Amino acid sequence: MYRAITKGLPRRPGVGGTSRTALAAAALALFAAGAQASSHREAPFIAGQPKVDGTDFYMFNSYEPGRQGYVTLVADYIPLQDAYGGPNYFKLDANALYEIHIDNVGDAREHLTFQFRFQNTLKDIALNVGGKSVAIPLVQSGGISAGNTANQNVAETYTVDLVRGDRRSGQHSPITNAANGASVFTKPTDFIGTKTFGSVTGYAAYAAQYVYNINIPGCNGTGRMFVGQRKDPFVVALGQVFDLVNLNPLGPNNANADVLADKNVTALELEVPASCLVAGDPVIGAWTTASMRQARVLVPEAVHGLEHSEKPGGAWSQVSRLGMPLVNEVVIGIGDKDSFNASQPKDDAQFLTYVTNPTLPALIQALFNAPAPTKFPRQDLIVAFLTGVPGLNQQKTVTPSEMLRLNTATPAVPKGMQKNLGVIGGDAAGFPNGRRPGDDVVDISLRVAMGVLCTLNQPSVFGCSAADAAAGSAALTDGAYVDDSHFDAAFPYLITPLPGSM
Repeated sequence: MYRAITKGLPRRPGVGGTSRTALAAAALALFAAGAQASSHREAPFIAGQPKVDGTDFYMFNSYEPGRQGYVTLVADYIPLQDAYGGPNYFKLDANALYEIHIDNVGDAREHLTFQFRFQNTLKDIALNVGGKSVAIPLVQSGGISAGNTANQNVAETYTVDLVRGDRRSGQHSPITNAANGASVFTKPTDFIGTKTFGSVTGYAAYAAQYVYNINIPGCNGTGRMFVGQRKDPFVVALGQVFDLVNLNPLGPNNANADVLADKNVTALELEVPASCLVAGDPVIGAWTTASMRQARVLVPEAVHGLEHSEKPGGAWSQVSRLGMPLVNEVVIGIGDKDSFNASQPKDDAQFLTYVTNPTLPALIQALFNAPAPTKFPRQDLIVAFLTGVPGLNQQKTVTPSEMLRLNTATPAVPKGMQKNLGVIGGDAAGFPNGRRPGDDVVDISLRVAMGVLCTLNQPSVFGCSAADAAAGSAALTDGAYVDDSHFDAAFPYLITPLPGSM
């Protein structure tokens, strides 16, 4: 099977001859860089461009009661948001293009793309000070609530196009509001604090008015959409990682605190009829990207207003890419991280060796004396990362490429019954068959990297058996616990963001 999958694909040379001491040092660096979260600040360039830094991508069969037959897509951007980060807070980039791509054919190319563009409008509220009208320095001039936004000084709006075919040259059609046919939508202001919005429940009610029922061109059924700030859904024990990997990977799965517990993100969320996404195969692949214009000219003497400090031009240049979690963090080498973010799944042959001969298991072995799998190339990881698992989430036509894959025919499991280890925990509706917010992808990925699929003793599928993975049955964990109880049972699933002030 490995030869069939990789025939004709070039492989980057592996790195050999590394000493145990050097491995341990490299492990510290890798864990420190990789554990920023699922994809927070994961590559050199994107670390300096937080507005276009994709942090997490989720795709799952909707488990809200009454929403069978729908798929929820969530692309999170702008990492590590401190709730008190005013006065500008966390607007998305009006000069960038945010996209969610769907491959429903199996050729590692997008066939449906949802394109988000943003615009910020300054109301320019002013106060009379000593007889002169003076613009205020804040994004609000008073309280804001559901149905009362008169004191909102900056409005952030957006449009969404569905592109069929190539994302740049395909057919563009606007998504519209099912209530009034409008194609411009409003993003709620970030959660400045409880004095501005009255209370946490007051902000929740305010944000809820921006959950839209939408008409999607060419689709039967009404979708839903929300774009706005949410509590960061990713869970990881980051502090211990920086403290010389001060973790017990075989300890309790709830021994460590979630270091992202005080952070928010900005979520782009869609709920789409599954029938709109598939094309003769219930399995789809998806990923999210962000792109910037090739040229940006700074304008220090910017005119009064918003978004006038630069003049963008040229073609779109992709700077962020995210499908499966943790790939660019703990799979791709540092020197190729920017290249991966700029790449497309159809070109993933260039990164093949990072999957077939991964460094992460060797690093875990060096640090914790946990034996790494011994059978190379790692066909089990090819299946997990590049093709999907036969009978679970592998498309009828398979083109090896990194993306999140979902079988839309798998029944959703309601909140309260989901298993946070997903498929390896006996829950076929969880990661890597898509990804739900409550799936503990850190623990799952650690176990897959160390060979848990080999323990299934299906060498014809995974290319290995239990004898090739001595640590394959180990209950590896980062000790930061997450499950479906951390999230809501209904769209948009991710919970109300943390307030900047109580």
